[in-house]
Amino acid sequence: MKEAELIKVIAQVVKKYVIDSIYVPAGVSNRHIHIEKEDFEILFGKGHELSKLKDLKQPGEFAAHETVTLISEKGSISKVRVLGPLRKQTQVELSLSDSFLLGVNKIPVRESGNIKDSEGIIVQGPAGEIEIKQGAIAAHRHIHMPQDFADIYGFKDKEIVSVKSEGIRSVTFNNVMLRVSNNYALEIHLDLDEANAALVKNGDLLKIVRHEGEANGYE
Repeated sequence: MKEAELIKVIAQVVKKYVIDSIYVPAGVSNRHIHIEKEDFEILFGKGHELSKLKDLKQPGEFAAHETVTLISEKGSISKVRVLGPLRKQTQVELSLSDSFLLGVNKIPVRESGNIKDSEGIIVQGPAGEIEIKQGAIAAHRHIHMPQDFADIYGFKDKEIVSVKSEGIRSVTFNNVMLRVSNNYALEIHLDLDEANAALVKNGDLLKIVRHEGEANGYE
């Protein structure tokens, strides 16, 4: 075998090994709410400012001290954490188990921000309450990925991959969307149902499995 051919073969083997060995840390997401300013003032009072409890891994995002109660015709869930900063629209993110508890059984699985024709719910705060006509969703599992990381490994925004956990309850999560941006830190977001099913905890490393030759993105 000529040297050039040998180098090419070695490069292909190394590339395959690297691509087959890409891991992403897990971020387990419990039920929470993002709130727009007008709704926030109704819930917590005009002039009240969102106060930081702790920073989250994604730059600029944080868990707040403030919590709300979610109310439906069939039940309620208290101490639902507000995540900051304030957003352009109010959105409640629940697990499917939460939706069964509330009796909100038609909650859609959506990419964050896509709340059109989703479920409505009553949100109660210490100063007042609101009823949102739409905005309750179960978040589609996804990976936040910085652009430089994506460039190194050839990933694209909205690419669909699978992610595999390890251990006694190993699970392969399919239909995981990549969200690529310079503003992101590398992390896969799973809700509590998904994480518990696979015994995944915050910070656990999960393996990314690519789907070569398949179309990217989903509706």
